[in-house]
Amino acid sequence: MSMEISPQFWRKCSNCKKEIPYRQAYYQCNVSTCNRKRTGLVFCSIPCFEQHLPGARHRDAYAVEELAPSQEQWQKELSAEAAASSTATALSTPPAAGPRKIIPTQRPAQASSTAVAASAEFEVLVVASKVKDYIRRRSEMNMSAEVLQILSHHIRRLCDEAIDSARDDGRKTVMERDFKR
Repeated sequence: MSMEISPQFWRKCSNCKKEIPYRQAYYQCNVSTCNRKRTGLVFCSIPCFEQHLPGARHRDAYAVEELAPSQEQWQKELSAEAAASSTATALSTPPAAGPRKIIPTQRPAQASSTAVAASAEFEVLVVASKVKDYIRRRSEMNMSAEVLQILSHHIRRLCDEAIDSARDDGRKTVMERDFKR
């Protein structure tokens, strides 16, 4: 990728075209196809990164916070790239503390259709026969059909709270500790 060196800024945001200064934090998509030499997408903010998601059609993507190189480092990288065009060089210097994952607050638009969301809201999430057997063995009582909807509602609420907890911790996996007791 042939780039010119600007004394004012390192690169421009791939979405809003705002200038990203040297030695400034910026965001990259974790998906390798967005970070290839030819693509090289960089974003000035999380909202710019999130606008990239629906068109990119990634399954699980998150933003990685990086630090733009200094002007001298950028000149060295570009000259090394020009000298050895077959050798892949890094486009940025990672921060000392390591990359920080930032998980988008919303799923891409393609995954959240209203029909799917509406059907999932009323879908029964428990195995009816298992619940009936448990109640019958425990108390010799029967169970009404509405119990399954109430239990499913409670499970959805608990899962939503656990998802928020995992997202706040910067994880993409809901764990046991995310369910508050």
